[in-house]
Amino acid sequence: MDARLNPLGRGALDGIDLHAEIARLRKEKNAVILAHYYQDPVLQDLADFVGDSLDLSRKAAATDADVIAFCGVRFMAEVAKILSPQKIVVLPDMKAGCSLEDSCPPDEFGAFRAAHPDHISLTYINCSAAVKAHSDIIVTSSSAERIINQLPRDQKILFAPDKHLGAWLNRKTGRDMLLWDGSCIVHERFSVTELLKLKALNPAAPVLAHPECPAPILELADYIGATSGILDYALKSPEQTLIVATEPNIIHQMQLKAPHKTFIGAPGADGNCSCNTCPFMALNTLEKLYLCLRDLKPEIVVPEAIRLRAKVPLDRMLEMAANASPVAVKGD
Repeated sequence: MDARLNPLGRGALDGIDLHAEIARLRKEKNAVILAHYYQDPVLQDLADFVGDSLDLSRKAAATDADVIAFCGVRFMAEVAKILSPQKIVVLPDMKAGCSLEDSCPPDEFGAFRAAHPDHISLTYINCSAAVKAHSDIIVTSSSAERIINQLPRDQKILFAPDKHLGAWLNRKTGRDMLLWDGSCIVHERFSVTELLKLKALNPAAPVLAHPECPAPILELADYIGATSGILDYALKSPEQTLIVATEPNIIHQMQLKAPHKTFIGAPGADGNCSCNTCPFMALNTLEKLYLCLRDLKPEIVVPEAIRLRAKVPLDRMLEMAANASPVAVKGD
């Protein structure tokens, strides 16, 4: 059976040198391949750029590529399309979603906004393009605190969709943002009990945690930050053993850049970190990357009206992330 009719069937891709074919297609299609830190190391190793979602989209927008193959999850590929509407954006598996995105349907979020007309909406980038279009400012985990501190102290704020990140930001900034009840299934799986056991075995090892983790995990952390910040801290730390409380595939980049160090994934309830691998990120494979480059599908399509509305809060974030002065933002 032809691979186009049976793209992942048994034997459909037998005899194909996937690395060679991907290299050929990348050149033939004038494509740039992006891989998030949480992707399988095989995909990270062949990507043109590896990094955080927004950083990847901005790097891709700066290239002359006609095609962006985004090895990540759907909302990340949508951001790439919002910033590069003239480029074809493909995702190896369209089912590669996000529990945070799923927790915040656009119609429910729109109703949430309408119920609080005196609040502005500060929305984490881990959401759909349609939710971004309902938002006033988009933030990343690395830019959120800086942006919040530019808003007037009496400004009422809605924060969605991650309640753990929002709660951490409330504690950091002294705000009382109204939080949407969403969370990341990966970061909720870390076990306090097992982490304490691991710390007891490695008393000198600092714990590096993503702020999407629940508060009890963050209370045990020596450093809290976005994936890029975690990576930077891990590389600069004088400690030779570090415990990492985020999706474990980021450890691949740590090992590449600091092979002399030992990085231990924070454990889940079963005492290991296998349960903390993102099931959505894992849907992207080498085979699916080959097929999406070959067929230029599944393609990310963002309706132009939504794209233009979603770009406004994204642009506002980029402006505020580079600014240090307080600003007033008019609600939607």
